[in-house]
Amino acid sequence: MTEDGVMPPDPGGRRRSGPGLSLQDARARLLAHLTPITMVERVGLREALGRVLGEDIVAQTNVPAHTNSAMDGYAVRGTDLPAADEVALRVVGEAFAGHPFAGEVGAGESVRIMTGAVMPRGADTVVIQEDVTEHAGEARIGSGHRLGQHVRKAGEDLARGTQVLNAGRRLTAADLGLVASLGVPEVSVYRRLRVAFFSTGDELRSLGEPLGEGDIYDSNRYTLRGMLTRFGADVLDLGVVGDSREALRAAFERAGANADVVMTSGGVSVGAADFVHDILKEAGEIGFWKVNIKPGHPVAFGRLHGGATFFGVPGNPVSTMVTYYQIVQPALDYLAGAEVRQKLSLRARTSEPLRKAPGRCEFQRGCLEQGEDGELVVRAAAPQGSGILRSMSLANCFIVLPEHSGPVAAGEQVSVEPFAGLI
Repeated sequence: MTEDGVMPPDPGGRRRSGPGLSLQDARARLLAHLTPITMVERVGLREALGRVLGEDIVAQTNVPAHTNSAMDGYAVRGTDLPAADEVALRVVGEAFAGHPFAGEVGAGESVRIMTGAVMPRGADTVVIQEDVTEHAGEARIGSGHRLGQHVRKAGEDLARGTQVLNAGRRLTAADLGLVASLGVPEVSVYRRLRVAFFSTGDELRSLGEPLGEGDIYDSNRYTLRGMLTRFGADVLDLGVVGDSREALRAAFERAGANADVVMTSGGVSVGAADFVHDILKEAGEIGFWKVNIKPGHPVAFGRLHGGATFFGVPGNPVSTMVTYYQIVQPALDYLAGAEVRQKLSLRARTSEPLRKAPGRCEFQRGCLEQGEDGELVVRAAAPQGSGILRSMSLANCFIVLPEHSGPVAAGEQVSVEPFAGLI
């Protein structure tokens, strides 16, 4: 067997299926042979959601800029708080957010203050309004309060000079608000990764076309477009390419000339009409061809001569999605200059037996829920065939069963990867 996981041709000229890389080795090989993009562009903060930050963000000012009240109440001097009984403090003014009290709070005085208002000079403590009785210009305050309570210090959220966000972070809504709190209207982000993809197979028909005998509609292009769009790539859909060496070669040339990454769906198995492997050997280099996972064993990685990275995912719809999320998306993160997202892994109890043969790491589709005792429980979402896309639609997690494991009995603990944040 060659290094790329492909068996030598048999006398009939067909490639035989053989073992492949472990998932861990495949991921390591990917990251060792990829080079992230470096080109950055400036975008307005409103347009930066989901983009990959191309520079570190360092606070040039304190957030909050001024020490302010965290609650509605009365700003007082901590030294005036009573240890017992109560004290009456003269109310000398009011402070609102955006309209501070201009004077200074002296001994025996207080200022009525609203949430977000700048703390008056001389005051260092806020007593919430529920704990104060105001009468005849005096605020009556009992015991049980502490110095400095309900006060937000300047720079409490972000201090000047703090590194707020690191380059490579995929910006979230919270990040946009954080950057906005610094008064920054634009950020530098890496340009979007350009991904071209097409499906292969004479049996595939586009939506709206009539189906002949043996034909099927091409669902994978819609799945791939959805996954790539959610990823944040600039997507080039090259449609369906038939099982023809000339057509495939032309599609590879067009895709490689216009994209950073080229993806194909189908044509990476061992059938006589699966030409992708041979075309890729002519048009570039193969990194690996098989990975020990199920579904998705025949998944390919390589590089075209023009520099584009190539991924070939299997044509079965579930295999397409599994290989994308387990192999392709981490590589796209890295290529896009982003921090590679770490998948959340949880332990859950199975509510039913799970079929499994040793030899490959399996990603079964599961439904994860909380049992009556509060423990996480998981069950198979639907029949687990690699062509049953409904199993991905019904599921909310992957049930991850390692290579060496066999059948799983009901009640056993298994690892699960929730789809939330992944799909």
